[in-house]
Amino acid sequence: MATQRDYYEVLGVSRDADGTTIATAYRKLAIKYHPDKNPGDEEAIARFKECAEAFEVLNDAEKRSRYDRFGHAGVNGAAGGRHGFNDVEDIFSAFGDIFGDMFGGGRGRTRVRQGRDVRCDVTLTLHEAAEGVTKTVEFQRHEPCDDCDGSGAAPGSERQTCGYCAGHGRVVQSAGIIRMQTTCPACHGAGSTVSKPCRPCRGTGQRLKSVQTEVRIPAGVDDGTRVRITGHGEPSPDGGPAGDCYCFISVLSHPLFEREGQHLVVRVPISYTQAALGCELEVPTLDGRDTVTLPPGTQSGDVFKLDGRGMPDPRRHGLGDLLVQVMIEVPKKLAPDEERLLRELAGLEHKNVAPQRKSFFKQLKDYFVGEEEGDKTAPAGAKSSDK
Repeated sequence: MATQRDYYEVLGVSRDADGTTIATAYRKLAIKYHPDKNPGDEEAIARFKECAEAFEVLNDAEKRSRYDRFGHAGVNGAAGGRHGFNDVEDIFSAFGDIFGDMFGGGRGRTRVRQGRDVRCDVTLTLHEAAEGVTKTVEFQRHEPCDDCDGSGAAPGSERQTCGYCAGHGRVVQSAGIIRMQTTCPACHGAGSTVSKPCRPCRGTGQRLKSVQTEVRIPAGVDDGTRVRITGHGEPSPDGGPAGDCYCFISVLSHPLFEREGQHLVVRVPISYTQAALGCELEVPTLDGRDTVTLPPGTQSGDVFKLDGRGMPDPRRHGLGDLLVQVMIEVPKKLAPDEERLLRELAGLEHKNVAPQRKSFFKQLKDYFVGEEEGDKTAPAGAKSSDK
């Protein structure tokens, strides 16, 4: 059995060469040993395959790591092992796109393209976003024309083989020993042209139509989330897979709740007596009513948490929390009894002043007393400016 050469030696690069250096070396050798340049030369074809095998291993970080540690034993039997490519066409298929289809211009390989993606918009309420919902969406996409069955040719006529590319859909341009394949500019890769175009679709073979379909929106989506409907986009122009439809989600604002990621925030007004004495406060949630316990001395702006009463996350398990922020509400109008009781309370506060307020009033009194004493102890001989 023939001994396998070192892959770095095959490509003529050092063992610490980067990806760009490896690709450049392979490109030069592939051109040198290309079968079209060396027709009937079995040795050149063997070198061509050897270079491709070396590049297939050294261009892959994982395979290169195994090769550096274990040599050929680390990659033999894998896609990049000995005789990993059955024939030259396998190499063209694997690496043709890397070098812009520089290999094998006339081999008839047409690159299949996916159809274009389309967009639709979906508006949800906060409850729908929290629970998940199935929506019927409507959007526009191009579909095969009914009049010409997608051919682009008027009824009674047929498409003609493109004379520019002879029906291949690709043309070959040569520059020395390099041959480049490009899409035919006359038929745009179709391989045929229309002499008498279909009027409704103007020879394109497609017409814009409105389409309706259902989409399942997962629970927990947020404003700006995209949901993909696979295969509902534009059809491929050359028989490839259709594109996708992307649904852009908008979540309506809620009159009570504000969203912060997975958490919900609700601001609840409370009275002075509820804040001072404490209470069991009834609060709204997405599921209905619940209660939070306010301790005596609750301050305006305090936040109380209800675990697991927020929003789900479509990417992981678990729910956010509901954050209840209380705000002390001062009434603008008072009933006579309320005003009388508040005035009595105000009188009690002057007689039994809270420590912080007493400290402030004491400092205020000391400030004014100090000013008066300062006037009485003015230096002798000082004269007033007032006359």
